[in-house]
Amino acid sequence: MKEEKIITPANGYIMLFIFLIMFIGSIVAIIITENLFFIITIIFAIFIAFGFIMVQPNNSRVLLLFGKYLGTINKNGFYWVIPFYTKKKISLRASNFDSERLKVNDKLGNPIMISTILVWRVQDTYKAAFDVDNYENFVRVQTDAAVRKLASMYPYDNFADEGHVEDITLRSSVNEVSEALEKEIHERLSIAGIEVLEARIGYLAYAQEIANAMLKRQQATAIVAARHKIVEGAVSMVEMALAELSKKDIVDLDEERKAAMVSNLMVILCGDKDASPVLNTGTLNQ
Repeated sequence: MKEEKIITPANGYIMLFIFLIMFIGSIVAIIITENLFFIITIIFAIFIAFGFIMVQPNNSRVLLLFGKYLGTINKNGFYWVIPFYTKKKISLRASNFDSERLKVNDKLGNPIMISTILVWRVQDTYKAAFDVDNYENFVRVQTDAAVRKLASMYPYDNFADEGHVEDITLRSSVNEVSEALEKEIHERLSIAGIEVLEARIGYLAYAQEIANAMLKRQQATAIVAARHKIVEGAVSMVEMALAELSKKDIVDLDEERKAAMVSNLMVILCGDKDASPVLNTGTLNQ
């Protein structure tokens, strides 16, 4: 048998009633009749008591008889099975796994620290019990392997200045990365009968040795982008100012004065500090 088989054993309450009748009845019979033959009945009743089994909600019992798989009890209740059965408990409840922070290289070769949060549960008790040695340890090892593979498939972030532009990155494409991670882990854990309910990145950062350098790089990129916007706005404002002055004939500026005005406005608009006003009490030529 290579697949899970669901069985329903004998009702435990009926067997409990039989056990009490045999055990108590045999003791009473020995007292009344003083016949030690009823000791055999007591021993048989005690033997029956080892067959009682209780299955709680979202739990299961895998039954074996001398190494042969007989079936799985996955319905909660009170049951009785042959005492020779080996009863292996497997939980069907959802479990959380928060992996350790792994140091891996992304697609561009940058060292990063990454971890994942996995929600899983046993779907096939036969595979979980017999196809892998320890299904809980199997989940941990294969999850770490899937995270390492995923990190090598995508870059941490885009670097447009170096020509590295990706549609999916670990930092910005959260949904796409989570879907890819969930698919990768599901393929690895299906051999153990494990169902993946959710998989997502729990921690993501550059490794310590390059974290400061990457932070400065991000700051520099942000500063350059901000300066670019400032220059674009300043040029538009200077162009508008010259056009309005010329349109309304407020002052007649030659090319040299226009250049001086443009220079002054650009310094004022693009400077980091507030400009100090200077009053000219003479003429434009002075």
